[in-house]
Amino acid sequence: MRYLHTMVRVADLEAGLAFWRDALGLQVIRRRDYEQGRFTLVFLAAPGDAARAEAEAAPMVELTWNWDPETYSGGRNFGHLAYEVDDIYGACERLQTAGVTINRPPRDGRMAFVRSPDGISIELLQKGEPLPPAEPWTSMPNTGEW
Repeated sequence: MRYLHTMVRVADLEAGLAFWRDALGLQVIRRRDYEQGRFTLVFLAAPGDAARAEAEAAPMVELTWNWDPETYSGGRNFGHLAYEVDDIYGACERLQTAGVTINRPPRDGRMAFVRSPDGISIELLQKGEPLPPAEPWTSMPNTGEW
């Protein structure tokens, strides 16, 4: 058995890509449009996994966009996806600059949470040891749910 991917439904493909690709920094590995089924699949991988993902040897996130509008709920009970980052503060600053709310700031220099436009919770974990506490993160309160 081998872990392949996590599928996340998105209500708006462009908003989903703006978050997952542009703000979070995942790379699009492949995209398939299925006209007969009226849906699009976009597979993304973390930059450090992109080469392996292209050979289908690394886990990916699959964004599924159904062309006919649907309402999705339950992002919180899905749990979360987790990504290790080289610099938690830099990652959170990049996301915040892209308009993403930092729901649980990295006050401890180790962990933060954000949510995708479709309510999927994303955990960011500092690679290695936690970074020393730093502002504005140390004083930033939690916002919403994660």
